[in-house]
Amino acid sequence: MIRSMTAFARAEARGDFGHIACEIRSVNHRFLEPGFRLPDVLRDIEFPLRERLRQALTRGKVDVQFRYEAHDGAGGTLELDRDLATQYVRAAAEIDQLARHAAPLNASDILRLPGVIRTRETDMAALQARALEVFEDALVQFLAMRTREGTELARLIEDRLAAMVAETEKVRVRMPGILAHYRERLLARLTELKGELDSERLEQEVVLFAQKIDVAEEMDRLTAHVAEIRRVLKEAGAVGRRLDFLMQELNREANTLGSKSVSADSSLSSVELKVLIEQMREQIQNIE
Repeated sequence: MIRSMTAFARAEARGDFGHIACEIRSVNHRFLEPGFRLPDVLRDIEFPLRERLRQALTRGKVDVQFRYEAHDGAGGTLELDRDLATQYVRAAAEIDQLARHAAPLNASDILRLPGVIRTRETDMAALQARALEVFEDALVQFLAMRTREGTELARLIEDRLAAMVAETEKVRVRMPGILAHYRERLLARLTELKGELDSERLEQEVVLFAQKIDVAEEMDRLTAHVAEIRRVLKEAGAVGRRLDFLMQELNREANTLGSKSVSADSSLSSVELKVLIEQMREQIQNIE
């Protein structure tokens, strides 16, 4: 199944470490061009993030952004050492018994004593591992959106292919009538010129003209290209470049049809085919 190069996804997680959010967005590009914006605490995981992205994608300009908010405490969590605080309180009570006029010890005094409050540093390995999990969650959503949009692009292209098949069939049906009409015109002109009607020479002229305007080969190649495009649309992986090449081939045959046209109907068919091809080309620019 084909995939679009345009998508967006977001995933996040909360825990003792704080809050992590990851956003992935992409637009079409000839090659894979990843870009990362990471907070300092997650710089160490940029390489594994790049490698994972290269495993999952082949084309597109992809922006990955992480946001991280730690709990209050400048990257760590404040903890109360209850045992030490209890010892300070008991010691203060004993001092109060020894010195009747000692100033009372309040909570703020206890908090200022050494070791009562300590900072538990964030586990960087656990934080980075969680960030990788968040990235994977976002990537799964991102790929799913690319696939959904790719399915819609394939449907739009298939609609144009069906219109192309119908248009080529119109040309096939008209060609015998175009040749017959030319034969009649040629006979009428020779009659006007009062020339001697040489049936053999007339047939030669008709045959030469038929060869000149014959578009059967172009119609066959158009049909073959349409079949190949339909086959490629069912494949998995990156197929955008192949489809773009096939659009060039379709356009070449449509141009040849126009140059061989000797009737308004076939000229209109050539124009209609080019319009359909251009519409498909615009959609294919977004296919991975």
